[in-house]
Amino acid sequence: MTAVEIPPNAPRLARGDRVRITQMILGRDLRWPTTVEGVVESFKPEPTGSWYAHGKGDKLWLLRVRLRKDDGEITTLTLDAHSTIEVLNRQ
Repeated sequence: MTAVEIPPNAPRLARGDRVRITQMILGRDLRWPTTVEGVVESFKPEPTGSWYAHGKGDKLWLLRVRLRKDDGEITTLTLDAHSTIEVLNRQ
């Protein structure tokens, strides 16, 4: 996988799709799930401010999804191997 590819097992999301994303925070003896539901504003690899020797443009690229929650709050999630995405409604 190059630095900016979306993983092949990730669902293809489009602006307007309603999704539920569950992320897992892992500790030594615990798993702490957190779930966010909202409408996709964007879904794309984005660079961090961190330098990374072999990343495109010398940046570390992370897969991010920006959601608009029901209360209007905009939140950005960085997806990883412990993230699951459930598409609730396609736009």
